[in-house]
Amino acid sequence: MATPTPMPGGEGTLAAVMPRSPSPTPAEAGTSAAETPVLIFLYFHKAIRAELEALHGAAVRLATERSGDVAALAERCRFFFNIYKHHCDAEDAVIFPALDIRVKNVAGTYSLEHKGESDLFSQLFALLQLDIQNDDGLRRELASCTGAIQTCLSQHMSKEEEQVFPLLTKKFSCEEQADLVWQFLCNIPVNMMADFLPWLSTSVSPDEHQDIRNCLCKVVPDEKLLQQVVFTWIEGKTKIEVAESPADDNSAEDVPDQGEKHICSRQDSKLGSRNCAESNDGQIHRHPIDDILHWHNAIRKDLHDIAEETRRVQQSGDLSDISAFNERLQFIADVCIYHSITEDQVIFPAVDSELSFVQEHAEEERRFNNFRCLIQQIQIAGAKSTAVDFYSKLCSHADKILETIEKHFCNEETKVLPQARMLFSPEKQRELSYKSLCVMPLKLLERVLPWLVSKLSDEQASSFLQNMCLAGTVRCLLDDIDDLDKCRSFCPCASRNSSGLPVQLQSENGSRPGKRGKDAESFPCTNGSYYSQTAVIEASPCSKKPCCIPGLRVECSNLGIRSLASAKSFRSLSYNFTAPSLYSSLFSWEKDASLSCPDGISRPIDTIFKFHKAIRKDLEYLDVESGKLIDGDESSLRQFIGRFRLLWGLYRAHSNAEDEIVFPALESRETLHNVSHSYTLDHKQEEELFEDISNVLLELSHLYDSRSHAQTEVNEVERNCSDSSNEADWARKYNELTTKLQGMCKSIRVALTNHVHREELELWPLFDKHFSVEEQDKLVGRIIGSTGAEVLQSMLPWVTSALSQEEQNKMLDTWKQATKNTMFGEWLNEWWKGAPTSSDSPAEASSTPDSHLQDKLEQNDQMFKPGWKDIFRMNQSELEAEVRKVSRDPTLDPRRKAYLIQNLMTSRWIAAQQKLPEPNSEECTDGASIPGCVPSYRDEEKQIYGCEHYKRNCKLVAACCNKLFTCRFCHDKVSDHTMERKATQEMMCMVCLKIQPVGPICQTPSCNGLSMAKYYCNICKFFDDERTVYHCPFCNLCRLGKGLGVDFFHCMKCNCCLGMKLTEHKCREKGLETNCPICCDFLFTSSAAVRALPCGHFMHSACFQAYTCSHYTCPICCKSLGDMAVYFGMLDALLAAEELPEEYRDRCQDILCNDCEKKGRCRFHWLYHKCGSCGSYNTRVIKTDTADCSTPN
Repeated sequence: MATPTPMPGGEGTLAAVMPRSPSPTPAEAGTSAAETPVLIFLYFHKAIRAELEALHGAAVRLATERSGDVAALAERCRFFFNIYKHHCDAEDAVIFPALDIRVKNVAGTYSLEHKGESDLFSQLFALLQLDIQNDDGLRRELASCTGAIQTCLSQHMSKEEEQVFPLLTKKFSCEEQADLVWQFLCNIPVNMMADFLPWLSTSVSPDEHQDIRNCLCKVVPDEKLLQQVVFTWIEGKTKIEVAESPADDNSAEDVPDQGEKHICSRQDSKLGSRNCAESNDGQIHRHPIDDILHWHNAIRKDLHDIAEETRRVQQSGDLSDISAFNERLQFIADVCIYHSITEDQVIFPAVDSELSFVQEHAEEERRFNNFRCLIQQIQIAGAKSTAVDFYSKLCSHADKILETIEKHFCNEETKVLPQARMLFSPEKQRELSYKSLCVMPLKLLERVLPWLVSKLSDEQASSFLQNMCLAGTVRCLLDDIDDLDKCRSFCPCASRNSSGLPVQLQSENGSRPGKRGKDAESFPCTNGSYYSQTAVIEASPCSKKPCCIPGLRVECSNLGIRSLASAKSFRSLSYNFTAPSLYSSLFSWEKDASLSCPDGISRPIDTIFKFHKAIRKDLEYLDVESGKLIDGDESSLRQFIGRFRLLWGLYRAHSNAEDEIVFPALESRETLHNVSHSYTLDHKQEEELFEDISNVLLELSHLYDSRSHAQTEVNEVERNCSDSSNEADWARKYNELTTKLQGMCKSIRVALTNHVHREELELWPLFDKHFSVEEQDKLVGRIIGSTGAEVLQSMLPWVTSALSQEEQNKMLDTWKQATKNTMFGEWLNEWWKGAPTSSDSPAEASSTPDSHLQDKLEQNDQMFKPGWKDIFRMNQSELEAEVRKVSRDPTLDPRRKAYLIQNLMTSRWIAAQQKLPEPNSEECTDGASIPGCVPSYRDEEKQIYGCEHYKRNCKLVAACCNKLFTCRFCHDKVSDHTMERKATQEMMCMVCLKIQPVGPICQTPSCNGLSMAKYYCNICKFFDDERTVYHCPFCNLCRLGKGLGVDFFHCMKCNCCLGMKLTEHKCREKGLETNCPICCDFLFTSSAAVRALPCGHFMHSACFQAYTCSHYTCPICCKSLGDMAVYFGMLDALLAAEELPEEYRDRCQDILCNDCEKKGRCRFHWLYHKCGSCGSYNTRVIKTDTADCSTPN
């Protein structure tokens, strides 16, 4: 087992739990990212892992050595969060939607993981704002938090490398992979790309760096200036200081970022005769910061158009253009949100650090979201929607958005712009405007710039473009723009015709120039439509032609991915620590989860997810208590270990049930293929986390043991000399291990909490949608039926302690419904009542349950259970009255009712056979007055105690006749009545011959805790010292085998334990609760082996062997007992060679097949009649016809 990765300087004590074997990079594996472009993401993962290790190492040094700068660590964390967040957002916007088109049900869970990771960073940043430098506890918590982030992100990337990347390489061609990588890069903001690529280049080897270059040569379009910009980014900043985040460098005196200088190198770029510094001062706006007004006016204009369109729709009632309307709304929302982000990150901090419009921006985003949700609702509802209500809401939402933004813009224009004009020179104003553009990704810039220019006059547009060229790098991206008219030609909006809404955008050629242009294959999109390289795509905010810059080619793709991602996912970059919403229509799990079970009815499958509440409770305990162990003692450690072992065992049972039962059930639905594979990988990774924690706890236990051992061996003189040094060394080791344990417990809490949360969001609603209540009941029964009694005894108190009374009642109702055909209720009552004194129950199960739970279990089990003493005192009339009472009791199980009536009716005869009343146990402590008070042997020569049936070291006192017998079979062999073993209260140890309460060990001091047998059941009062036995809580009997879920499971409908290979079998309700059709012994309680027949009936295995020597059909239903193909083939050959007398040749017989249960006709024969449907000879004649028969056989 791999140990956690150590950090330099001895900080390995808090190392995060890492996946065992991260995937090798292409260069390490002998492959090439240039040949398989999607493998470039492995280099991204390598850089992320290296940064995570460095961050965690710095946090550990701060916690253990108190060395390091908290501010520098916080800045480095923010930089890494910027990098990783944009990486995740680009995956959500490009990679996962493309994969979802080809392979369903894979991408959603990874996008949900991204949200959980954002929440982790939120906790980290909140912690960094506290006084960490002067608080040891906070420093340890910081190290644990960074370790948890390292563990979760490493697990997430390992799962992507195991599941997602192989699918991408398999389902996408090399050209399509290059498209995906380019679209991925184009979804990262320009200013972040200037830092991301240099940061990536510092994390790889020279060979890997060259492989990345070769891959980018294939990925980046054949636009020379664009390629020069990209390769300048990856080459020009080789000594990047990752602790510095340019996105936060917004002071009024700042100069342009170093990374931005590399975007447009005026000496190296091929700008022809044009010079970036040349401009006509007379045409440049006096205050370049007033370019913000152009954005405001363009947004106002489009919002006015949208509001007018809503009123037109209200008047005409025409919703045919609702999709195009939604596209335009999406585009203007993205523009508004990104404009807000640029203001929050660039403009406002430069003008006044205390100036903020965060609330206004959040309100605008909320109103846009509400507007889009309303449109999505009408698209989903279709004809079912109420048009009048929708039209009024549509107009209302449009007016509210326009009013909110108008008010916001007016405040900015009166409060912010005047200050900016006074504070900054024209050069600084141009720089701020340019930096605000760089906050946008290249994908959005391609559409936004032509859109904005098309809204301006000639003078305004010229001024804006020249300001951008003077400020920095946009000249490189617009090298093909020689003049204003050419820029406007990129956007058909320049026609100024805004009376109608545009509906579609025609792709010019479907691929980047010179790149993958020959593939004209169509690919399905998420809405069921198809995209191709020459297809019409619904993406334009304003026209049927692309509003984009052709040289960039970031908008065209042959993958069928929606071209524009929502900007709201980048809102979190302003460090407000709010988790972003998922913007892709593919990932709508939160909506699904909220809509599940709208009627509030509890579903049977909810029982499984009730375990999540108990898991969360114990995870919190581990996280909190692990931090207290450093000041605790050995008893605290023992208690912690016990709680951990319980959680590990129960979580393993829960995980196995999901992997073996729940997930295969989901995968069996055609529309849900691949939905659970990611969670199966989670279970494997979480098992590794538990194993690592177990190893640390074992080290701590050994550390305490070594301390105790050393203290007992050294003498007084040596102890005084070595106490100080040994104690200091012991304390240092103990501190290292407890600190390491705290980090691991934090990691496993975060990992498991996110896992179960994603299951509830993604998988839980699927059961309600795809499984009926009956199917859910069967699933729950299958899960419970694979859970052994020992696990249930630990699980039930553990789960119920975390649930409210109402939740407990619902869970027990579900369990009772699933186990209605079994003896589970009887076992539950017997075990729970006996739990406080049970010697084989775990400590957690021995506590007294809540009173309301005990009452609930007893209310439905009011069956008559008279003891032998009561029966002996009854006269005949009383017995008859009790028989009638039992017979009329509707709550009794028929089998139980028959058993009680039979015993009551024979009780007078049994009582007459008793010579003496039952003696008190106090009077027979020495066993002298009880018959049979002598040892019995299974092997007298070897002095092995027991009998011919069992090996054991005790005898049982039969409650019915107060005699000693080794087992119930020995009793029944010499008695005229049967022994009720569960009524046994006393036993005799065959070593000391003392009568004592029945139990697993002898309580006599002289025997020194002698075990009565290896296996003891407190419910059945059963002992066995040589075989593997388990108690089935559903049969409420002890049976041979390793246990439920190991080699047997209990079928709730058949009410019997079956081998695991019989998971798929023909169920018959309470099929085992009957007599053997051959020997007529009761099968349910039989100690002989029982065989399940293909038809669903049962008989003893020995009876089956004897019966099949002369028969091949079931004695009950007459179906064939196996595959009779060979035998039936012999009969075919026999009949083919046989010639019937002439008078019988043309006669027919009507037959009924016992196997397929179909009627048919066949030629006359006095013995063999073949079914025409299934070919079986297991048939019977129902009619003989003397007419001519045309049947060929």
